[in-house]
Amino acid sequence: MTLAIVLVIAAVLGLIFLVRITVSAIHQRSGAILAQQLEPIDLEAFRNLTDSVETEYLRRRLPASEFRTVQRARLRAMAAYVHAAGRNAVVLIRMGQSAAAGNDVQTVQAARELVGNAVLLRRNATFALFRIYVALAWPNAGLAADPILHDYERLNGSAMLLGRLQNPAAPRRISAIS
Repeated sequence: MTLAIVLVIAAVLGLIFLVRITVSAIHQRSGAILAQQLEPIDLEAFRNLTDSVETEYLRRRLPASEFRTVQRARLRAMAAYVHAAGRNAVVLIRMGQSAAAGNDVQTVQAARELVGNAVLLRRNATFALFRIYVALAWPNAGLAADPILHDYERLNGSAMLLGRLQNPAAPRRISAIS
């Protein structure tokens, strides 16, 4: 009787061990798949597009009609960057939620910070896209996509921290140029 109970307990513990290994492998694989969905963003080009000094320089140097044409092209490029940043934020929310289920306190804390930053970026990206599309109709109006750049840089740092905590050998980077 005692032997049967010991064997049942050993079988249950073995089953729990196998399930945990399988779930861990699935999370690692899904994290790798999610990481492949990240779209690198050239922060230097994005920074140039959101630079008010650069916009003012173009406004002073170009005739009004040419400035509007150039500014609309810059706004369309800016919208593409903001849209990509928003999509990356969604991917990073999923990655952070997956990492938050771990056991390591530092990793869980970094994952929560990543999710918080990603949610903030996603919300701000939606508002920035609205402002950019309004500015496409009135290219002389000022716009506010600069906070998206700052939020994205902070999100990049959070993602790299989480990546280093989860896998110290391969930190994650979500920008082409930091």
